[in-house]
Amino acid sequence: MLEDASMGEFLRSFLPRILPSHVAFQLITHEGKNDLDASLPRKLRAWREPNARFVVLRDQDAADCVKLKDRLVEVCRAAGRPNTLVRIACRELEAWFVADLAAVDRAFGTSLANAQQKRAFRSPDEIPKPSEELKRLVPGFGKVSGARALGPELDVTNRASASFFHFVQGILRITETTGGSDG
Repeated sequence: MLEDASMGEFLRSFLPRILPSHVAFQLITHEGKNDLDASLPRKLRAWREPNARFVVLRDQDAADCVKLKDRLVEVCRAAGRPNTLVRIACRELEAWFVADLAAVDRAFGTSLANAQQKRAFRSPDEIPKPSEELKRLVPGFGKVSGARALGPELDVTNRASASFFHFVQGILRITETTGGSDG
Protein backbone atom coordinates (compact mmCIF):
# COMPACT_ATOMS: atom_id res chain seq x y z
CA MET A 1 0.00 0.00 0.00
CA LEU A 2 1.82 3.07 -1.26
CA GLU A 3 1.21 6.78 -0.95
CA ASP A 4 1.76 7.62 -4.59
CA ALA A 5 2.82 6.59 -8.09
CA SER A 6 6.49 7.48 -7.59
CA MET A 7 6.75 4.88 -4.82
CA GLY A 8 5.17 2.32 -7.13
CA GLU A 9 7.57 3.11 -9.96
CA PHE A 10 10.56 2.84 -7.66
CA LEU A 11 9.48 -0.42 -6.04
CA ARG A 12 8.46 -2.06 -9.34
CA SER A 13 12.14 -2.40 -10.28
CA PHE A 14 13.70 -2.28 -6.80
CA LEU A 15 11.80 -5.07 -5.05
CA PRO A 16 12.77 -7.83 -7.51
CA ARG A 17 16.38 -7.03 -6.66
CA ILE A 18 15.90 -7.88 -2.97
CA LEU A 19 13.03 -10.37 -2.87
CA PRO A 20 13.51 -14.11 -3.19
CA SER A 21 12.42 -15.25 -6.66
CA HIS A 22 9.42 -17.18 -5.26
CA VAL A 23 7.94 -14.09 -3.60
CA ALA A 24 5.27 -12.30 -5.62
CA PHE A 25 4.19 -8.77 -4.83
CA GLN A 26 1.43 -6.38 -5.78
CA LEU A 27 1.83 -2.62 -5.60
CA ILE A 28 -1.28 -0.64 -4.74
CA THR A 29 -0.63 3.04 -5.28
CA HIS A 30 -2.78 5.85 -4.01
CA GLU A 31 -3.23 9.46 -5.02
CA GLY A 32 -1.50 10.93 -2.01
CA LYS A 33 -1.52 10.49 1.73
CA ASN A 34 -5.21 11.40 2.16
CA ASP A 35 -6.26 8.74 -0.34
CA LEU A 36 -4.01 6.15 1.34
CA ASP A 37 -5.28 7.05 4.81
CA ALA A 38 -8.92 6.87 3.70
CA SER A 39 -8.73 3.58 1.81
CA LEU A 40 -6.21 1.65 3.92
CA PRO A 41 -8.62 0.23 6.55
CA ARG A 42 -11.17 -0.83 3.92
CA LYS A 43 -8.59 -2.51 1.68
CA LEU A 44 -6.92 -4.36 4.55
CA ARG A 45 -10.28 -5.65 5.84
CA ALA A 46 -11.46 -6.71 2.39
CA TRP A 47 -8.31 -8.61 1.34
CA ARG A 48 -9.09 -12.33 1.22
CA GLU A 49 -5.86 -13.94 -0.02
CA PRO A 50 -4.57 -16.28 2.66
CA ASN A 51 -1.03 -15.74 3.91
CA ALA A 52 -0.78 -12.30 2.31
CA ARG A 53 1.74 -9.94 3.88
CA PHE A 54 1.14 -6.20 3.84
CA VAL A 55 3.48 -3.25 3.73
CA VAL A 56 2.44 0.37 4.05
CA LEU A 57 4.89 2.99 2.79
CA ARG A 58 4.23 6.69 3.26
CA ASP A 59 6.28 9.89 3.25
CA GLN A 60 6.84 11.60 6.58
CA ASP A 61 6.72 15.12 5.13
CA ALA A 62 6.34 17.46 8.12
CA ALA A 63 4.59 14.97 10.41
CA ASP A 64 6.02 13.58 13.63
CA CYS A 65 7.48 10.27 12.39
CA VAL A 66 6.77 8.26 15.55
CA LYS A 67 3.18 9.50 15.88
CA LEU A 68 2.53 8.91 12.19
CA LYS A 69 3.85 5.37 12.30
CA ASP A 70 1.95 4.61 15.53
CA ARG A 71 -1.28 5.88 13.96
CA LEU A 72 -0.81 3.74 10.83
CA VAL A 73 0.08 0.68 12.91
CA GLU A 74 -3.13 1.19 14.89
CA VAL A 75 -5.18 1.54 11.67
CA CYS A 76 -3.74 -1.76 10.44
CA ARG A 77 -4.38 -3.46 13.78
CA ALA A 78 -7.98 -2.22 13.86
CA ALA A 79 -8.46 -3.50 10.29
CA GLY A 80 -7.44 -7.00 11.40
CA ARG A 81 -3.88 -6.86 10.01
CA PRO A 82 -1.70 -6.37 13.10
CA ASN A 83 1.40 -7.80 11.39
CA THR A 84 1.45 -5.17 8.64
CA LEU A 85 4.89 -3.69 8.09
CA VAL A 86 4.59 0.11 8.29
CA ARG A 87 7.50 2.17 7.03
CA ILE A 88 7.86 5.92 6.81
CA ALA A 89 10.20 7.48 4.24
CA CYS A 90 11.89 10.31 6.13
CA ARG A 91 11.08 13.07 4.93
CA GLU A 92 10.27 11.94 1.40
CA LEU A 93 11.06 8.94 -0.77
CA GLU A 94 13.59 11.13 -2.57
CA ALA A 95 15.78 11.16 0.56
CA TRP A 96 16.55 7.54 -0.29
CA PHE A 97 17.85 8.74 -3.66
CA VAL A 98 19.90 11.57 -2.16
CA ALA A 99 21.45 8.95 0.12
CA ASP A 100 22.99 7.27 -2.93
CA LEU A 101 24.34 9.94 -5.25
CA ALA A 102 26.41 7.31 -7.08
CA ALA A 103 23.10 5.73 -8.14
CA VAL A 104 21.88 9.16 -9.25
CA ASP A 105 25.06 9.43 -11.35
CA ARG A 106 24.40 6.05 -12.98
CA ALA A 107 20.74 6.85 -13.66
CA PHE A 108 21.18 10.40 -14.93
CA GLY A 109 24.78 10.69 -16.10
CA THR A 110 25.62 13.29 -13.46
CA SER A 111 28.83 13.61 -11.43
CA LEU A 112 27.48 13.94 -7.90
CA ALA A 113 28.97 10.97 -6.02
CA ASN A 114 31.81 13.04 -4.54
CA ALA A 115 29.24 15.36 -2.96
CA GLN A 116 27.98 12.48 -0.79
CA GLN A 117 30.59 13.35 1.84
CA LYS A 118 29.46 16.97 2.09
CA ARG A 119 27.61 17.82 5.26
CA ALA A 120 24.38 18.55 3.40
CA PHE A 121 24.19 14.98 2.04
CA ARG A 122 25.49 12.91 4.96
CA SER A 123 22.08 12.84 6.67
CA PRO A 124 19.59 12.68 3.79
CA ASP A 125 16.64 11.85 6.08
CA GLU A 126 17.06 15.30 7.64
CA ILE A 127 16.82 17.25 4.37
CA PRO A 128 13.47 19.08 4.59
CA LYS A 129 12.59 18.70 0.87
CA PRO A 130 14.80 16.09 -0.79
CA SER A 131 12.69 16.17 -3.97
CA GLU A 132 13.53 19.86 -4.39
CA GLU A 133 17.21 19.10 -3.73
CA LEU A 134 17.18 16.49 -6.49
CA LYS A 135 15.50 18.92 -8.89
CA ARG A 136 18.30 21.35 -8.12
CA LEU A 137 21.02 18.72 -8.65
CA VAL A 138 19.48 16.96 -11.65
CA PRO A 139 17.82 19.32 -14.13
CA GLY A 140 14.56 17.85 -15.33
CA PHE A 141 14.25 15.45 -12.39
CA GLY A 142 10.67 14.32 -12.00
CA LYS A 143 9.30 12.36 -9.05
CA VAL A 144 7.81 9.51 -11.08
CA SER A 145 10.41 9.33 -13.85
CA GLY A 146 13.22 9.75 -11.32
CA ALA A 147 11.86 6.94 -9.16
CA ARG A 148 11.57 4.71 -12.23
CA ALA A 149 15.18 5.45 -13.21
CA LEU A 150 16.58 4.91 -9.71
CA GLY A 151 14.85 1.62 -8.84
CA PRO A 152 17.40 -0.45 -10.76
CA GLU A 153 20.33 1.64 -9.50
CA LEU A 154 19.99 2.18 -5.75
CA ASP A 155 22.49 0.25 -3.64
CA VAL A 156 20.38 -2.19 -1.62
CA THR A 157 22.96 -2.14 1.20
CA ASN A 158 23.13 1.65 1.53
CA ARG A 159 22.75 2.81 5.14
CA ALA A 160 23.02 6.58 4.62
CA SER A 161 19.23 6.86 4.93
CA ALA A 162 18.07 5.10 8.08
CA SER A 163 14.50 4.97 6.77
CA PHE A 164 15.69 3.23 3.57
CA PHE A 165 17.78 0.75 5.57
CA HIS A 166 14.82 -0.04 7.88
CA PHE A 167 12.52 -0.44 4.87
CA VAL A 168 14.87 -2.95 3.22
CA GLN A 169 15.43 -4.84 6.47
CA GLY A 170 11.68 -4.97 7.13
CA ILE A 171 10.98 -6.34 3.65
CA LEU A 172 13.69 -8.98 4.05
CA ARG A 173 12.33 -9.96 7.45
CA ILE A 174 8.72 -10.45 6.33
CA THR A 175 9.76 -12.44 3.27
CA GLU A 176 11.79 -14.80 5.45
CA THR A 177 8.86 -15.58 7.73
CA THR A 178 6.67 -18.53 6.89
CA GLY A 179 3.44 -19.85 8.23
CA GLY A 180 -0.23 -19.35 7.74
CA SER A 181 -0.91 -16.06 9.50
CA ASP A 182 -2.08 -13.04 7.54
CA GLY A 183 -0.29 -9.78 7.82
